Amino acid sequence: MALFLRMHPENPSERHINQIVDILKNGGVIIYPTDTVYGIGCDITKQKAIEKVALIKGIRPEKANFSFICYDLSHISDFTKPLNNTIFKLMKRNLPGPFTFILEANNNVPKILKANRKSIGIRVPNNNIIREIVKNLGNPILTSSLKTNDEIIEYNTDPELIFEEYENIVDAVIDGGYGGLTASTIIDCTNSEPEIIRLGSIEPEF
Repeated sequence: MALFLRMHPENPSERHINQIVDILKNGGVIIYPTDTVYGIGCDITKQKAIEKVALIKGIRPEKANFSFICYDLSHISDFTKPLNNTIFKLMKRNLPGPFTFILEANNNVPKILKANRKSIGIRVPNNNIIREIVKNLGNPILTSSLKTNDEIIEYNTDPELIFEEYENIVDAVIDGGYGGLTASTIIDCTNSEPEIIRLGSIEPEF
């Protein structure tokens, strides 16, 4: 059965953060809050965990549009090709925040995720829980929005209901309060001009 941990959204317990980091280092899969909807993910260096996330989502890893959650902008250059000033300033202006930036991937992105794609989604959510986990882990977390099978509500907002559904499937569920109903705004930065390809809760500040 999965671990169920309640964490304070602004000031998460260091002991709880370390428990989750240990699970990730051991190849575990977790469900956690962000600044938008709840997400499911794992350590990007654990191939079996990536395969498990893909299996839970019902997609092949090389076909999945997974993103990375980074602690801040300093992590990003490890996995992307050099950013031009316009893109860097755009990201700096809007992060941490409810945005996913699609950037050109470099060779450090795990092969299982890259396959035929040359881009990667990058997130720095405005959520202390998941950012502290990433910071203590020391590298990004693979992330994907947690969707429901409900025809009316696309995303489950109640962590207790999420736990009931996934307690025998994942290794930990973090209760950071109710989640949102709208996913992040996606901005494609792989061409000469940034382009919004999905509008989430707010528009970016250009």
